[in-house]
Amino acid sequence: MGKKTIHVSDFSGTVLQPDDEVVKVVVLEHPDLVAGPVRLDATAVEVESIDDAALDVAVVEIHDRHGGGEPRRVVLTASEFDAMATDVPMAQLLRTAERVRPPKARKSAEKVDYGTIEHAGKPHRGRVTEEEARLVREQLDEVNKRLADAGIRQIDPADPEHAARYGFPTDS
Repeated sequence: MGKKTIHVSDFSGTVLQPDDEVVKVVVLEHPDLVAGPVRLDATAVEVESIDDAALDVAVVEIHDRHGGGEPRRVVLTASEFDAMATDVPMAQLLRTAERVRPPKARKSAEKVDYGTIEHAGKPHRGRVTEEEARLVREQLDEVNKRLADAGIRQIDPADPEHAARYGFPTDS
């Protein structure tokens, strides 16, 4: 028995032909996005109007007492933002304003311990310890539920890569 994989557009459900130009669309922010960026596949025709639909926006951070110490990120149309400058045109104001350096990525103060049930099975570059592998094998249902709830790939003992990584028995 053979298997056949059919790729479809995430937007329209249309079957993607081998000669179709497949476009990868990464959704970085959306009100319904709950677990971080996602990838969608589409045809070039389906996304050709995306640039025409794009808005000129300003993305700003508001640092005030309402944020509880954290800045609030606000997206508004560029024209609405420009209208806020009443003394000097916004374009001139932006050219002469004080530059802000992006915050440096903070090194995590503590390393993630994948040998705990809280983190066992999460994808990582390091070597899988015997403790992590044992937790994954012994508590696979709990680990996979946690991974699924977080939107992370689940562990399949039948997958040769997962079997080798976590020490599941293989049919050899």
